[in-house]
Amino acid sequence: MKQRQLNVPGYTKVVHFEEEASGLSAIISVHDATLGPGLGGCRCRAYGSFEDALEDVKRLSKGMSYKNALGGIPFGGGKSVIIANPKTDKTPELMQAYGRAVAAMDGLYIGAQDSGITVEDLREARKSTPNIVGFPNEKGEGGDPSPYTAYGVWQGIKAAVKKQFGSDNLKDKRISILGLGSVGMGLAQHLHEEGAIIIAADINEKALDEAKNRFNAEIIAPEDAIAADADVFAPCALGGSINKTSIGRLKAKIVAGAANNQLLTPDMGEALHQRGILYAPDFVINAGGVISVAREWAGQWDGDELRGTLTHIGDTLSNIFDRSEKEDRPTADIANQLAEEIIAKARNLSAAE
Repeated sequence: MKQRQLNVPGYTKVVHFEEEASGLSAIISVHDATLGPGLGGCRCRAYGSFEDALEDVKRLSKGMSYKNALGGIPFGGGKSVIIANPKTDKTPELMQAYGRAVAAMDGLYIGAQDSGITVEDLREARKSTPNIVGFPNEKGEGGDPSPYTAYGVWQGIKAAVKKQFGSDNLKDKRISILGLGSVGMGLAQHLHEEGAIIIAADINEKALDEAKNRFNAEIIAPEDAIAADADVFAPCALGGSINKTSIGRLKAKIVAGAANNQLLTPDMGEALHQRGILYAPDFVINAGGVISVAREWAGQWDGDELRGTLTHIGDTLSNIFDRSEKEDRPTADIANQLAEEIIAKARNLSAAE
């Protein structure tokens, strides 16, 4: 397998792996390892170019540094991408080769599940390395982190609704969900059970039919989800939904969803703040999944205890919202600063030892 370390200033290690026999082309990025090895999922996607894939994995791994810091888990930020079509290019051989790439990181990176990757894919990768996490325990509990991501996002939405509207009661609140994958569908279930009105958008017609049947969801085109007449816009697909082109169409007073990198550019945080739209920083609200796999890695997975921990995502967001209001600063900036302070404190303690 060929490997080429890329020169990316500010990152601990970024490596491009290629293997002709399996067709693997993957990038593993560890942004910061101050708190521990980089922990983060693997995304499989048919990127338009190598540069697109590199930019994605860089942003994702940096987000994981902040997510893991604020999630209170002893891991740094890591992420990986496989440049391939997840529907047509994935093979057992490809995933085993990916596992060998993870092994070549010598414990600096621990892989997990992200979009385009299944638990079965991870089982193949784990044949090549133990540094893969995200599997059910002997009781069949845990494994797929999606339900715990959805649970945390639900708690975060409740905190945002309470801040913006004075009560965390979701009954009759209109919530536009962009993306009905495992997390989006799980989130819709929680919201529906609390009486929220679901507006659903996805390119998958089967998922839309399921949402309509299970939740009596209103169906809307993906490009119109941000412009829906809703109280909350919940992006749960790929990142970048909040951008210079789309932000003017946003009608909701809250942006709170599961997608990574929801703000295409950092200035979008200030733009939302200026418009009085409450943004739940993505790496705070969607941390439930990585907290789950971190507990699994440590051999401390307990479903009831985990769900109790995930309710604190709402508390963390409430503190960020209050500080944002007090300091008149974007919530994204507050969250970034808090994460950087945690990492800097750990770095200083390590240097002093």
